[in-house]
Amino acid sequence: MAVNPFEMAKKQIDIVAEVLDLDPNIHKFLKRVERSLIVSIPIMMDDGTVKIFEGYRVHHSTIRGPGKGGLRYSLGVNLDEVKALATWMTWKTSLLNLPLGGSKGGICVDPFKLSKKELERLTRRFTAEIINIIGPDIDIPAPDLNTNPQIMAWIMDTYSMQKGRTITGVVTGKPVEIGGSVGRADATGMGLYFVLQAMAEKLKLDLKSLKIVVQGFGNVGGSIADLLYKHGCKVIALSDISTGIYYEDGLDLEKLLAWAKQGNLLKDYKNDKYKLIGNDELLTLKCDVLIPAAIENQITEKNAEKIDCKIVLEGANGPTTPEADKILFKKEIYVVPDILANSGGVCVSYFEYVQDINSYFWKLDRINEELKRIIIEAFEETYKISEEKKIPLRTAAYIIAVSRIAKAIELRGIFP
Repeated sequence: MAVNPFEMAKKQIDIVAEVLDLDPNIHKFLKRVERSLIVSIPIMMDDGTVKIFEGYRVHHSTIRGPGKGGLRYSLGVNLDEVKALATWMTWKTSLLNLPLGGSKGGICVDPFKLSKKELERLTRRFTAEIINIIGPDIDIPAPDLNTNPQIMAWIMDTYSMQKGRTITGVVTGKPVEIGGSVGRADATGMGLYFVLQAMAEKLKLDLKSLKIVVQGFGNVGGSIADLLYKHGCKVIALSDISTGIYYEDGLDLEKLLAWAKQGNLLKDYKNDKYKLIGNDELLTLKCDVLIPAAIENQITEKNAEKIDCKIVLEGANGPTTPEADKILFKKEIYVVPDILANSGGVCVSYFEYVQDINSYFWKLDRINEELKRIIIEAFEETYKISEEKKIPLRTAAYIIAVSRIAKAIELRGIFP
């Protein structure tokens, strides 16, 4: 039976509430979302028929600032998944100490079965349906699973047309030409790289000697695999939605990325040295660093015992269940949690938002310098608490994130 992601998110809150001896009222508060909007999206298809899709936008917390969170297009999207993702965004922005909250959105749709025009109509109608709960000072969407800068451009344009003026700050992850930020596309991968670099230093590991396995070959997985490959690491396996591929001596990332950028799948890539493998085998390969960068609930109590690595670096949101966390901690595997490891995306999204609001744009070196400073500060604080209290890195990260939210609730009080 599949793990309900929102139940998993609530269980993670329970774990840290016990460690923190959290006020029961605040504990209750944090296990609920502030608001959920479910909308029907009728679309005129190219053949003249009307199809109705279901979409969601959820605010988990806006106690420290506007909601911030991605928008995904997938047949797996449902309300509980979006609630969980919004909750994780709250912890992510809090851990980085950004003046933002947590939100998320999604549409239950297979975007690959839509034409470009149908995709545009879907995006614009969805934006019109949620227009009252998004905006630069309310909630700022961003790209996520199966969404991209073009989709953000349509959202920004639809919102701006309704408001009667151009408002670039309504979304992040836009094309650079219309208010996007340089460095945003690779920000999650860059953040993962900075965190892995810091983790390797703590464990006295030579980064270039590490064998890496990456689950997922989209924006996040492709970006971190490419960065590690360019820095001399050996990426021995990776996967996309079609298959996993494995080669003990290291895959040629340059050729594989060029192949994927043309819209091709890994299962169709021809190389006699590469072995095709399934998801289960990929996750349990012997390696130094396992990077789950696909979807949630990939490492569970069913396969955690077989995980054979030194570090799990969470590129995806919620890839490891709480039960699996306990097993990995006993096995002395360091799990660098999603709210820290993959927070580069939201960090640079924040920079984009700041640049839009001020109509003043930064150079790439400043973006990467600021990203590294913020993410490494969060890492150092998390690692220190983890070592002092002999607790998993996830629990340490949650202690920091939840404490900040709890303090904000305490200071603001409960209205009325």
